[in-house]
Amino acid sequence: MRFVPDELSFFKGVRKLPAAHMLVWQNGTSRVERYWELRFGHKHPGTDEQIIDGLHDVIDESVRSHLLSDVRVGAFLSGGIDSSTIAAMMAHHTDNGPVPVFSIGVKEQSFNELPYARMVVERYGLEGHEKVVSADMIHLIPKMISHMDEPSDPYGVGVYLVSRLARETVKVVLSGDGGDENFAGYDRYAGQRYADIYAILPRWLRAHVMSRLVRLVPESFGYKTLAQKARWLNDVSLYERGHRYAYSLSFLRFTQEMKHSLFTRPAIDNIEVENSDRKILDYFDAGNAEDLVDRMLYTDLMTRMPDHLMVIADRMTMAHSLESRAPLLDHRLTEYAAAMPGRLKLKGSRLKHGLKEVAGRYLPGELIDRSKQGFGFPIARWMRTDLAQLLRNLFKQSRFVEQGWFEQSAIDTLLDEHLSGTTDHNFRLWILLNLEFWYRQYFEGMSVDDMQDFTASLMQD
Repeated sequence: MRFVPDELSFFKGVRKLPAAHMLVWQNGTSRVERYWELRFGHKHPGTDEQIIDGLHDVIDESVRSHLLSDVRVGAFLSGGIDSSTIAAMMAHHTDNGPVPVFSIGVKEQSFNELPYARMVVERYGLEGHEKVVSADMIHLIPKMISHMDEPSDPYGVGVYLVSRLARETVKVVLSGDGGDENFAGYDRYAGQRYADIYAILPRWLRAHVMSRLVRLVPESFGYKTLAQKARWLNDVSLYERGHRYAYSLSFLRFTQEMKHSLFTRPAIDNIEVENSDRKILDYFDAGNAEDLVDRMLYTDLMTRMPDHLMVIADRMTMAHSLESRAPLLDHRLTEYAAAMPGRLKLKGSRLKHGLKEVAGRYLPGELIDRSKQGFGFPIARWMRTDLAQLLRNLFKQSRFVEQGWFEQSAIDTLLDEHLSGTTDHNFRLWILLNLEFWYRQYFEGMSVDDMQDFTASLMQD
C-alpha cells in the first residue's frame, strides 16, 4: 500500500487513530469516537455552471482564510493545476508584495515541471525560488526516516527538499494537497471505466493470452509508460468493483501474489492480516457513496490522504519548522466537493473536470490540458545508473532476509529485472530499500550520521 494504514503501526501494541476519530480518556478508561463523516449522497441542485461557480467561491474563500497570518505566507508550486491555482488565487488576495513560491525540479526533462511553474510565476509576478536535484538525494533518506518514524516514500523526498528551500524565506506555506483526491485527478479513476470496456474480451483471453502479450511491450522507465499502462489495464480487468480498485492501488507496489513470493512461509503464517484489500474495501463498500467515482474518492480520502500524503506533508515540513496549510482540504471545501455530481469530477476521460474549469479562470490552457506528471523524480532511471551499486550491496546484506521474513531470491529477481531493463520495479525496490534503512535505525540503533556513512559505503564497488 506504500503506507501504514490506520489502526496499525510497525510496533507491537501501538495503533494509529483512524481518520476523523478522536481518543477519549474518561474516568480511567479510553474509547475511540468518530467526530466527522463525509457523505456523498446529497448532491448540489442547479446547473453545472452554477455548481462550478459555487466551487470557485468555496476555493477562493478557503485560500483567503488560509492566508491569515502574522508572518509572510508562501506557497509550494509544482507546476500542476492544484498548486498553480492556489498560487494564482493567493496573488489576487495579497497586496504586500509578490507571493514567494517554491519549486523543485530535475535535470531529466520528461520529469521536470519547472517550466510550468515558471509560467505561473511570470503570469502573476510571483517571487520564484527553485532548486534542481539529482540522485545524491539518496543520502537524505536516514534523516527523513528519523522524522517520519516509518519508511519513507519518493513523494516525501520532494516535500522534504521543497520545505528546506521554503524555510530559507518563509515560515508558512500553502500547498495544493487534496486536489486529486477531492476532484478525481488520478489516471486510475478513469482507468476503471477503460477496464470495464476492455473486460468485454473473454476472461480466458485476457488472463492467458493478453497477459503475455502486454509483457512484451518494452519498458522505458519513465512516468506512466506504455508498458505500465498496458499491464495495468490487463491485470486490473481480471477483478471487479472494490477488489479491482484495491488491486489497482497495489499494482505498482506489492500485489497479493507478489507478497507471497517475497515473504517466507513462516512469515506469512505469523501475519495477522495477510490481505491488505480489507483496508480498501472497508471504505469502498461503506455505503455512503453510490457512484463509482465517489466510492474511489471516499476510499482515498479515508486511507491514502490521512495515512500517507498528509503524514508526509506534516512531518517533512515540520522537519524544517515550516507550517504547511492545505486550502483544498478545508472540511467545508471537501464537503462541497463530495456533493458535486460525479460527472463534474470525471467527465468522460477528463480528470478533475470541475477543478479545471475553475483553474481555467486563472491559468493558460497549455498548463491545464497537459498530461499529469506528478510530483516525482526519475528514480527508476537513477536505480539503473547512479544507485545500482548501492542496491546491489544493500540487498546482499538484507536484514529482512537474515531475520527470515523475506526470500532472497524474490529480492534478487526484482533487482535483476530492473537493472536489466525487463521490468520497472522502482517503487518496490524503493520500499525495500527504506525498510532496510528503517530497521537499522529503529532496531539496531544506528544514528542518522551512522546511516549516512553506511549509505556512502554502499556506493563503493
